[in-house]
Order: sequence, then structure tokens, then C-alpha cells
Amino acid sequence: MEFLKCFGKFINNLRKIMKKIFQLILILLTLATLIKAQGSKMFDAPFGMGGGYLPTWNFINTDELNNTLLSANFPAVTKSGFFSSGGAGFVYIGFVPNLRIGGMGFGGSTSEKTLAGNENRETVVSISGGGVTIEYTFPFIKNVGVSLGTLIGGGSYQIELFKNSGSFSWNEIINEIGTSTATANYNRRLINNFFLISPTINIEIPIYYLAAVRLGAGYSFSIGDNWEVENGLELSDVPSEINGNHFYIQAGIFLGLFSY
Repeated sequence: MEFLKCFGKFINNLRKIMKKIFQLILILLTLATLIKAQGSKMFDAPFGMGGGYLPTWNFINTDELNNTLLSANFPAVTKSGFFSSGGAGFVYIGFVPNLRIGGMGFGGSTSEKTLAGNENRETVVSISGGGVTIEYTFPFIKNVGVSLGTLIGGGSYQIELFKNSGSFSWNEIINEIGTSTATANYNRRLINNFFLISPTINIEIPIYYLAAVRLGAGYSFSIGDNWEVENGLELSDVPSEINGNHFYIQAGIFLGLFSY
């Protein structure tokens, strides 16, 4: 568990690194103009670096979770997937043709509400992850970049449950936490932190050297079934079918220098 906490710090550092990548893109804009002036392609192998915003649609298996929620009179979440946002960046390492390294991070959530009697009930499910990407671009495909690779990192799968009736006041909340009797107001956050391995396929279509449209897909394999509640205490007996494994698709615009 301590390692997972350290890995969370790594994800935050990764976001800072991606900001640095975007700053380097500004430098590449000048270089790209010079390349265009040559009137021909200057590289025999894929070359360049870039990064950008990457919307993602996540398809999580919610069957077991929804069965449990419905049995407790809580709203089930969508089976059609949900949106997350994030970013990614990469650079080709010249001493290994067609190989590139980079990073990617994402996060998003979905929620459903219902009214049970005079109680408002809500379920929120969120997924996040990130890490290092290693990809190989097929050299026999020209003018576009088609890459197979993997994302190696960590992620988090969270389930939040809320139940309340009416409005709130400061004194009411203080009185609730100071008494041992049951109240009508309830909330729980259940968290699964895991290692993440995600095979990916990505296609970049360059636009005038300076930008590219990315289309991609992947499948996240979550490794680790340790759950905890909001204050870090262990949560046991969570069904194994409730996990962070999921398929996702992506589409976005990258800025940088691209020569395929």
C-alpha cells in the first residue's frame, strides 16, 4: 500500500512533466517551419514529439456493482460507458528507430440519482489512471503513424454512495457526528488503488507537420484487489467482479512535430 501511495505522487509528477513537454512544443514550431521549407521529408523513420488533450470514453463492467446497488435501493450506474479527460505526450528516441516513450493520464466519473421516499440517494463511480507509455510505430505504414504499445502505471477505482433527506445546517452536522445514534444522512467512499497495464493501439494523422489527430483504443488490466474506505481502513469481501478492468477509446488533437 505504501508503494501505491508513492505511485500516486509519481502520477502528479507525470502531469508536471507533460507541461514541460508542451513548453518544448513551442520550440518545435520553429523547427517545423524550417522542415517545411525543405520541401521534402527529411527523415527515413518516424520522428518527432508531441502532446495534447485526450478525451476518453471508458467502458467499465458494472453488472455486479449494479446488482449490489439495486439490492440496497441505490441507483445503478450506466452500462454505456462514461467520459474522462486527460492528456498524453511522447517523444521518439532516435537511437532506437520507431520506438517512442511518453506518458498519459486520465480521470472521469459518472453518477446517478434517485428519490427513495423522502431520501435523496446518489451513486458516483470514478476511474483514473496514468503512467509511462512505450510504443512501436510500424515502419511499413507511411504518412500516418500506427503504433502498438502499452501503458504501465497505476490507477484508482472509486465508488461513492450518498443518502440524505432535506437540507443541512452546521449544527445538524456537528450533532450527527457527535452522537452514536443512526441518522438519515449517510455517505461512503470505497477506493481500490491498483497497478495498471494497458495494451494500446494509436493512430496519428499529421496535419501540416505541426499537429496530428489521434485515434486510439486500449484495455486496462488492474492488478491489485485491495480496497479501503475513505479514512484508509481496509475493506474486505468486495466481489472480484467489481474492479478497474475496462476497455476505452480515445480521440484528440496533438500539437508538436510529426514526420511519418
